[in-house]
Amino acid sequence: MAKKRPQTKAKRPQITEGARAVGADGEVPVVGAREPCPCGSGRRYKACHGRAAAQAATELVHRPFEGLPGEGDWVALRELVPAATVELTLKDGLPEGVPSVTLATVLPMAWPALRRDDGSVLLGLQNDTASGDISRDLADTLRRALEAAPGTPVEGRRAPADGPRLQELLDPEGTFEPVVHEGFEFWVPDAENATPEVTASLERANAAAIPTVRLTGVDAAYWCETPDKNHLRWVMPHPEERLLDALARLHAAGRSSLGEGTRLVGSFRAHGLTVPVWDLPSGITADDVEKPAAEFAERLAGALAVDAPLTADERRARGGLTNRQVTLS
Repeated sequence: MAKKRPQTKAKRPQITEGARAVGADGEVPVVGAREPCPCGSGRRYKACHGRAAAQAATELVHRPFEGLPGEGDWVALRELVPAATVELTLKDGLPEGVPSVTLATVLPMAWPALRRDDGSVLLGLQNDTASGDISRDLADTLRRALEAAPGTPVEGRRAPADGPRLQELLDPEGTFEPVVHEGFEFWVPDAENATPEVTASLERANAAAIPTVRLTGVDAAYWCETPDKNHLRWVMPHPEERLLDALARLHAAGRSSLGEGTRLVGSFRAHGLTVPVWDLPSGITADDVEKPAAEFAERLAGALAVDAPLTADERRARGGLTNRQVTLS
């Protein structure tokens, strides 16, 4: 006959005084998932306050840049443009000792942010983020960069679930005017004094950069050059279903191209916005497509204003466009 095991009481986790340390504002610090919750409940963090933090970390915000000036350009710089910078305007002005804050597509060594020797701040946009809200992650990185010692990079981390978003830190009336660069020389104002690691990172980044130009006559449209053909990728702010209907109307009527040899080939979704894509012959430059893009914008505005149901041809055109649609984020 099997012996009965002696029953023992499960021990509750020991809670140290340090673990009980809650901020003066009542905020519960983030600790390891298996550690005692700092609130003093006696439960592990993952079963207590860590639940809300984990949910906030995984909840996806589909339009993280909504409400910011230049939402379409934020999306383009995050997903399409290799090398670009934008001067940012803070809602409360620049702190003392910070002459400027600049958004950059990529920073050397893939740093999330960098406080330069002169006190200026560079904020990287194309880094991986720890939560489902890119805006909150970037805002957390920006705040830490503003307080970092000059000459130091800022490491990535999971942003506090109740931390501010970019929409709370940036001036909603500020301008957002991207400057597209041929390479990443903006990383190092004094290239001769750059470290070997930064120099190597710069060389790798320049070698991989695809030539890209932002059009001046329409918003958030970017021409790029690839070995076989060129492309125009245009981030549009219109509601997706209405935009696809309008594109289908133009496509069915033979009015969706940007000139001879060009073709609307489909679209993709990125951060809640739709990005139509045109194939262009390799000889067509960004300057060549400026006027056709402006004319297309006028045709699109007219198609967006139509409320009539799609015809059979338009439905077929819409089906063709949506069959080639992908989602980047």
